[in-house]
Amino acid sequence: MGIEATNSPTSSDAAREGEQERRRLLGRAAVVGAGTLVSRLLGLLRDVTLAALFDREATDAWWVAFTIPNALRSLLGEGAVTSAVVPMLTQKLETEGEAAGRQFFARVRGASFVALIIVTGLGLVLARPLTELFAGGYRSRPVEFERTVTLTRAVFPYILFMGTAALGMAALNAKRCFFTASFAPGLLNVALIACAIFLPAIFVSRGLDPTLVLAVGALLGGALQVLAQIPSLRAIGYASRPVFVLDADVRLLLRRIVPLTFGIGVYYVDLVLSRRLLSGLDAGSQSYFSWAMRLCDFPQGIFVMALSTAALPSLSSLAAKGERLELAKTWAHGMSIAMVVAIPASVILAVLGEPIVVAVFQRGAFDARSAHETARALYWQGAAIWTVAAVRQTVPALYALGDTRTPVIVSAIDLVAFIAIALGLRGTLGHAGISAAVAGSSAVQALLLLVGLKWRLGTLCFGTLVPAAVRAVAASFVAGLAGFGFAHAVSHCAGSSSSSVVRVLPGVGGMGIFAAIYLGTMWTIRAPEFLEIASAMARRGRRMR
Repeated sequence: MGIEATNSPTSSDAAREGEQERRRLLGRAAVVGAGTLVSRLLGLLRDVTLAALFDREATDAWWVAFTIPNALRSLLGEGAVTSAVVPMLTQKLETEGEAAGRQFFARVRGASFVALIIVTGLGLVLARPLTELFAGGYRSRPVEFERTVTLTRAVFPYILFMGTAALGMAALNAKRCFFTASFAPGLLNVALIACAIFLPAIFVSRGLDPTLVLAVGALLGGALQVLAQIPSLRAIGYASRPVFVLDADVRLLLRRIVPLTFGIGVYYVDLVLSRRLLSGLDAGSQSYFSWAMRLCDFPQGIFVMALSTAALPSLSSLAAKGERLELAKTWAHGMSIAMVVAIPASVILAVLGEPIVVAVFQRGAFDARSAHETARALYWQGAAIWTVAAVRQTVPALYALGDTRTPVIVSAIDLVAFIAIALGLRGTLGHAGISAAVAGSSAVQALLLLVGLKWRLGTLCFGTLVPAAVRAVAASFVAGLAGFGFAHAVSHCAGSSSSSVVRVLPGVGGMGIFAAIYLGTMWTIRAPEFLEIASAMARRGRRMR
């Protein structure tokens, strides 16, 4: 399925529009990335706080309990709904105007509210079977199982707040208003940190499980995110009350959401299986897996997801106008920039995993064994960041084209790959085998999605993408050797020193050397993608003065 470019005035206009969208992409991604950076830093502080204040049984129970509504929130809110709403709302604005877009969104809000209320009610009633589904292995530890059930029921209304916030985020993103949608999620982490520090003593004095303070923090954080969006939604005219009318447009949206839900849902089947398999392993396995995910969230969320979020409206606009060649160029441009960040992130987390974990987490209840086990999970999850980046950049392009079938088929194959790898490696590698399965299935998913997009567009503009990836790999290899050498030498010299400064030096110093050599190499070879990122950051810095 090829694409022909012509020299007609129409194709010239399309080329100019495509070039404008590509120039704006990094600026928009910078706003999303800045907000995500704040949220991820607060999230890291949250996890460090939880790791130091609660024992492994408590954090295991919390991770399982929070995973259940959080997975459904991503599925019903930030996943299928947002991926379907942004292209449809963008098309509505392009073809019918602002009034039609606002009317459409109000009716979508009504349908979403009904769905979220129903799901929340079911979650409260079905907390016990859901816990059995996610953590059946806890049956052998009755106290931990009952604690997880109680936490699940207490935190489940979080989905109502977060589903509402995710829909507001979709409207803001479709209108290219990224600031509030990007910074509001940090409020969840602020609430969790505050509750974890200040409320446990109060709960203990009243005979309550102190871990329940985390559920209070999640609900408070969800409510704060909804409230934070209201001024921005009012400013663009999208804060009207929900309209409970199931018209043709809403029905079309629901028809698109069904396959998207299935496709994204397969990922959460992976997550369910991960949690269930981990629940049958040693205490702490859930937490080690989750803390490794947290460290991977930094490069994935700050830049990879930021690019994906910023690109979807642009890709949707080009797709709505039938400009597939410009869409392919815009996708390849975004993917090239993503690889310049994702490839070094994969290398640094794979080669410096344990020193980084020690530097970030090792204090209080988080001991050397916890650091080592978390690093084992991080080795696999970190090495897969570049494949996750490829998935995150490719799925929006398919959604923008209205192709919901390909992600569904690929997700089903991904699930098979995950199960096969997890069952094959769990006995040998323990919880690290589950992380290896996540990495392996992500690689399968990325490859198949690229094949699907190539079939849809006829070209993936590899002339842009491959050189960028080669430059990033070469620079990362040199930086990785230097960073690993430094960390290994310092650790060897320090021996068994208990000094906190000595303990963090291999991780902090190794990361600093890696960053300096990678950035210096990319600057020296004048890598275009790197220079574009540096230029965009410099412009953003000048505007903030």
